[in-house]
Amino acid sequence: MAPQQSPSQQLVGDITPKLADLTDDVLFGDVWERPGLSKRDRSLVTVTALVALYRTDQLRFHLRTALNNGLTKDELAEMITHLAFYAGWPNAMSAATVLKEILAEPDAASGN
Repeated sequence: MAPQQSPSQQLVGDITPKLADLTDDVLFGDVWERPGLSKRDRSLVTVTALVALYRTDQLRFHLRTALNNGLTKDELAEMITHLAFYAGWPNAMSAATVLKEILAEPDAASGN
């Protein structure tokens, strides 16, 4: 039986195998495991950057990760509202729409 592929391997491993390997080994295997910030805080920083840069494709994965790392839907909603004034209204509105879609998923992490 073949080993389970990581999300990055599933997403781009067939077209850019080295990028998928670096994502798994360096980004998630090293950077995300460093002790300087909790995973919750890393999620907050990452989601903030993705909203500010209007990276909605990556935002979906990282909003789910943020919920799994302990951020609540209320905290994420507040962060998005706050960012409207710093990163732009369209970015915040798009992020709010993505968050709403994710929270509607049956297996969305529950957070108040």
